[in-house]
Amino acid sequence: MLTLIAILTFASGLLIVMGIQYNDIFARRPTLKIHGLESPIKKPPPAKFTLMTIVRRFAGINKPLVTPAMRQEMAKNAILGVSVEEMLFIKEMSVVTALFLFPPFFGEKMALFSYVMAFAGGWVIPDIIFRGKIKKIKEQIVRQLPDTVDLLGLCVNAGLDFMMALKWVVEKSPPTVFVSELNNVLQEINVGKPRREALRDLAKRYELPDLSTFSRTLIQADKMGTSVSEALNILSEDMRLARYRRGEAMALQAPLKMLAPLLFCIFPVVGILVGAPIFLDFMYNNPLKHMAGG
Repeated sequence: MLTLIAILTFASGLLIVMGIQYNDIFARRPTLKIHGLESPIKKPPPAKFTLMTIVRRFAGINKPLVTPAMRQEMAKNAILGVSVEEMLFIKEMSVVTALFLFPPFFGEKMALFSYVMAFAGGWVIPDIIFRGKIKKIKEQIVRQLPDTVDLLGLCVNAGLDFMMALKWVVEKSPPTVFVSELNNVLQEINVGKPRREALRDLAKRYELPDLSTFSRTLIQADKMGTSVSEALNILSEDMRLARYRRGEAMALQAPLKMLAPLLFCIFPVVGILVGAPIFLDFMYNNPLKHMAGG
């Protein structure tokens, strides 16, 4: 009964706010388009009826609920292209789904406990899923960064300035996460944003040590007026060395990771193969019987 009341209350509030903010919900998002600088990374058109399409259409109802503190806390999800309103709407849908599905399994005696656990689980599960996706994106950027820095260094050594080298890498490289971020940086600079601010914002979005080093090196070269090609060459060597050390660390962790399956999967099988014939022979041909009989 409480689940039905919660669902009806949420649906009523949803319809009321939709009626108030009809224009805001169904308005299209403004997009940044620069003549002659279209993104070289072609994204497939979104499907007409997908879950994220529905979320984007109805997420506008959460605009009055979003506080500055909440916006700052959920700003990390912007990496996935999810706004604070959309993330809050996903959490609300997850809570409603959990309240509808889980409490009937616990019975009436644990009704309060089941509702509390369903609410907490529905609120936390989207954070766990999005945190895993953000972690994968960061791992991809760390893997792609040395190769992209090498390409930038080669272009600058060939005679191009930094902006032309950046544009060439964005246009000619296969679409990756880091190339897409460089394309965003290139568009921001062409709009009028200072290069230092664009690079600094790139580092703040992901909070990765390697990406921070990349941005800091380019900003320092721009401030001091030093050669960008020399800075990129040194940065490329450092990143190659850092990737080599990360590979060595993963190789050293391999024996420890193999220890658990070795103890619980391989050793018992070896023990059975070696000890079972001896045990069976001891059962059927027990030498202690002959010694006792003799």
